[in-house]
Amino acid sequence: MPQLAFDIGFFAELPKLQPPVRKGVLDAWEKFNRLTLDQLFKDPGLKLESLTKAKDKQIRTIRIDQFWRGVVLAPPSGDTFVLLRVMPHDKAIAWALKQKSSINEVTRAVEIRDAATLDEITPAYERVAETSSRERLFAKFSDGDMKALGIDDETLRQARSLVDQEQLDVFAPLLPQDQREVLQYLAAGCTVEEVWQDIVAPALQASTQPVDTRDYETAIRHSRARIALVSAPEELRDILEKPFAAWRVFLHPSQRKVAYRASYSGPAQVTGGPGTGKTVVALHRVKHLLGHLREGDRILLTTYTNALVNALRAGLESLVDDPELRERVDISTVDGFASRVVAEAPNAVPLRPLMSNEEVSRWGKAAKATGFTGSAQFLAQEYRHVVLAQGITTLAEYEAADRRGRGSRLTAAERPLVWETVERFTADLAADGARTWLQTCAEAARLLEAKGPPYRHVVVDEAQDLHPAQWRLLRAAVPARPDDLFIAGDPHQRIYDSKVSLRSLGIKVTGRSVKLRKNYRSTQEILRWSTALLIGRPIAQLDDEGRSDTLLGYRSALHGDGPVVRDAPTEEGELDMLVDQVRAWRDAGVGAGEIGVSARFNKTCAKAVARLKDAGIPAVTLRAADSATGDGTTAVRVGTMHSFKGLEFRCVAVIGVTEDALPFPKAVTPPEVDTKQHETDMLSERCLLFVACTRARDSLYVSWSGKPSPFLAEAGV
Repeated sequence: MPQLAFDIGFFAELPKLQPPVRKGVLDAWEKFNRLTLDQLFKDPGLKLESLTKAKDKQIRTIRIDQFWRGVVLAPPSGDTFVLLRVMPHDKAIAWALKQKSSINEVTRAVEIRDAATLDEITPAYERVAETSSRERLFAKFSDGDMKALGIDDETLRQARSLVDQEQLDVFAPLLPQDQREVLQYLAAGCTVEEVWQDIVAPALQASTQPVDTRDYETAIRHSRARIALVSAPEELRDILEKPFAAWRVFLHPSQRKVAYRASYSGPAQVTGGPGTGKTVVALHRVKHLLGHLREGDRILLTTYTNALVNALRAGLESLVDDPELRERVDISTVDGFASRVVAEAPNAVPLRPLMSNEEVSRWGKAAKATGFTGSAQFLAQEYRHVVLAQGITTLAEYEAADRRGRGSRLTAAERPLVWETVERFTADLAADGARTWLQTCAEAARLLEAKGPPYRHVVVDEAQDLHPAQWRLLRAAVPARPDDLFIAGDPHQRIYDSKVSLRSLGIKVTGRSVKLRKNYRSTQEILRWSTALLIGRPIAQLDDEGRSDTLLGYRSALHGDGPVVRDAPTEEGELDMLVDQVRAWRDAGVGAGEIGVSARFNKTCAKAVARLKDAGIPAVTLRAADSATGDGTTAVRVGTMHSFKGLEFRCVAVIGVTEDALPFPKAVTPPEVDTKQHETDMLSERCLLFVACTRARDSLYVSWSGKPSPFLAEAGV
């Protein structure tokens, strides 16, 4: 029986389609399932038409409604058709005429390229290259290496005509996806071996038979990274009704290889920039582990904030249909898990968590009692980065503590007084029935080390912001066995200053660490602009073993307009411009729930919500209880940059990017107090802006009033 599959290019454009058009897609899919091949070609409503002067006779169009048409790959043999795009009538015809399909002889996957445009521009680039004194972009790679990576003769000719990255950027959107990625990785400085490992090897099929470049039925099934086969109308209806999460249908072969590996011999780690699918990989790993649990085993799925907990819970519900299986997964923040462990201990005494704004004043009180003349800020950071980070419990341990990484000097003679102040601080907290969150984590780890681990597997998302005390708790939560810890994170999104050596805590990921480089969320234009905020600044890897992470090869397959950057003379004027921008997005068909507005401060968020409401635009403050993804909501979501962490929106406005907000003086340690901490705090502020900007998929708008953040100027704005 015929069936209609869906290309990832269709899903990438799905959020732009209005509900009636999506319904037309569902109706077309049902026709393919209901009719015979002969009936499909004769159906007057579907109008499965071939196109005269088309580059590829296998590229046809179908009617979605009176004004919209779908472009489909209709192979001459087999029963599977692939919906490539849905566009307004004239645009669909124009796009379809240019496309050409093929089967990659290395990966065996279906490929689509803009053959007409490539044929048109390639001779001109070849002429320019012949007269250029510059070395060709891919000169150091042999034809044999390129072909081994899946580059066919057509693309090889085009690649050989390029002399710089800008020219590749022109060609890239026109090329087949896998071949485009290969060239982008090579141009970014990756080796042939790295490209093979990241792109080609995961996509290879186990077959030893020669590739039949006419067998599209088999090739379509070898293209799981780009083509989805939907088996039930309910499944397709759910995807069409929630287009913002439709990309979850696909796992790139490199992602699938990580998520569904049969077993890891110990802790495993996946890293990557924003939008590379780390969370999706973590959720799929949970699904894999659920299929192998023994009686009584449970899984902890944990992260940093309540907002992310809600996102993980929604993601697992969409991925695992069986509610009984989902019940075997506990989803919570690390702090929430710690509180539960402490509360369930015998003779537990309820303790009030200490708020961060209260901590500094309590340190000042303790210093006054002991006669310590240093700053309360120094004491708070010493307690966090040395005492709690190293699990120190006695003066002797503190006197022997490693203070590398601290930029403030402390002589051996001064340590006893600091320790006395630490003891006074903790004693005063206990007397008042209070405890910091990290103290709770440390106590929970101690309890589990004595009691034994409650979980068979622990999966960690957004791992980069966890403190060593939290890692000790997670290490104690699961026995040291194969598949004990699965860790997902991005050091470029570290906004809470929690660098850690996982190895020192008994979490060794050497040989079991994978880096994802492809962004599936933001357009290349948004990505390039946002990445400029961090380029050239060393970012410590998650395991902090003295190595720096890099954005080398980090790219997006999506293309669109670059960010809109606006300044206003006053804050009121900036809010008026925000209203205009949100209205423009709404007029372009973007749903209110697909729009996010982010600012550094809660007070700015409150003003934005009020101004949007006054303008008749539904808007709500982003709350932990309802901030999972924005899908299905009817209001613009407004939240701080910290609360936007891990979330995503089709369109994002980042407002109030002023010199007083980023960097925020109160969040940055003065260099005279601690030079190294000052540098770390400044980097955290940069990362915060980077995180906010990379929440956007299609459109990014950045604004300020008065003087802009110096981060923008340094990024070339």
